Amino acid sequence: MDSFLTARINLGKVFRADSPDFFLLLGLTIVLTIMGLLMVLSASSVDSFLQNGQFFGAFGRQAAFAAIGLPVMMVLSQLPLVFWRKWALAILVIGSIAQLLVFTPLGYESGGNRNWINIAGFTAQPSEFLKLAIVIWLGVALPVSIRRNGAANWKVLLTLVPALIPIGLVLLGGDLGTVIIMGMITIGAIFFAGVKLRIILIPVALGAAMVGVMAVTSPNRMARIFSFLSENCIDYTNSCWQPLHGKWALAGGGIFGVGLGNSKAKWSWLPAADNDYIFAIIGEELGLIGAALVLVLFVLLAVAFTRIIKKANDPMVRIVTGGIMVWIVGQAFVNIGVVLGVFPVLGVPLPLLSSGGTALIASLLAIGVVLSFTRAPSTFK
Repeated sequence: MDSFLTARINLGKVFRADSPDFFLLLGLTIVLTIMGLLMVLSASSVDSFLQNGQFFGAFGRQAAFAAIGLPVMMVLSQLPLVFWRKWALAILVIGSIAQLLVFTPLGYESGGNRNWINIAGFTAQPSEFLKLAIVIWLGVALPVSIRRNGAANWKVLLTLVPALIPIGLVLLGGDLGTVIIMGMITIGAIFFAGVKLRIILIPVALGAAMVGVMAVTSPNRMARIFSFLSENCIDYTNSCWQPLHGKWALAGGGIFGVGLGNSKAKWSWLPAADNDYIFAIIGEELGLIGAALVLVLFVLLAVAFTRIIKKANDPMVRIVTGGIMVWIVGQAFVNIGVVLGVFPVLGVPLPLLSSGGTALIASLLAIGVVLSFTRAPSTFK
């Protein structure tokens, strides 16, 4: 009986928060994760059966990663600010070393990108964890640099050098989509650090030039760009296949959708139906109402992040929370924009919803870091 009461007391401590923002952010994260599991179950069932004869293979893996990520997120939510300040550089170095593994025999290439490792049948994408490592490092290093050089001095950008190294490693593997998201995170962190706009324009211009060079030097990327710019895409069986079938799936859902599990596009018509294009399956099965619900949930997630940023008086809290908001919410709208045809195909998943264990855990860990900020009353105004 005593042990039971102790367990109840300890559990109460885990969920005791000094700010309602904790529960808002936690609740939205859990809702999106559960919705993601349901949609992965539906979108992946056909491909899972064709690949290994099991309808629930991809769903089982995703559920296992969620079962790992959610408790770890809660553990991270208990950590004090001093932990992140102390270990920021070590986390960045460890993440960079893990990214180097993709260039060893453990690494392998998929879709023209060498950005994955395989250890004893377990696959992972180290660059997902690098996103978190970069934003934590910038949250610690940028305030120090601003105090030393001022927010209007270009020397504040020297802080970016350690962060540019892991970004370069990802770019070396050819994953331009992930690099663009990392660039967005970096620019977002600089913005929330209070750096002057004219200084922010320097890395923005350099980043845009680099993306342009990487695009024009890759025939595959140029084909996707031309198919995106073409009013009537003629390369139907290659570069136009995925974006066209994604739009058709969305259109087929109408207002109310065809019903959960009743998608036609997932029957080998739409590549990456449970991953990069899961929003198309959501639109087809749950209709305009379901697609709008996803948009509302991410807008509310942005509101939760913004509330934390506005209340924070610690620059590290503002920078890290802002960078993570740009990562998760920004990447969500980039993914949705690709499915809607607003952007060319970039190959980035929909955070918390798409299948992919590494991406799911990395997103949950990032949210766990922000949750830890809400438990430190001294950091708020």
